[in-house]
Amino acid sequence: MVSSRLPAAALTLKQFLQRQKVLGLYRNMMRTIRQVPDEGDRKYLRDWARDEFKRNKSATNQDAVRMMITQANMHLDELKSSLALANVK
Repeated sequence: MVSSRLPAAALTLKQFLQRQKVLGLYRNMMRTIRQVPDEGDRKYLRDWARDEFKRNKSATNQDAVRMMITQANMHLDELKSSLALANVK
């Protein structure tokens, strides 16, 4: 009988890649929010993003997570467009 060195709760490759995508999205969101000129708006957006990611932290359904990633990317694109229209670099 061969025993695996991996812990019982190890992520599959698909889960690992999806996790990396979510973490990258979070980092991009935070970097983009740093460009918001108004401190109050920046704090509101930062708190909103953190709350959303924390609230969905325990999601395990692959389809639901994919949908949330798509939705977060749309929010990020919208924020980037708004910043571009405001001529913020």
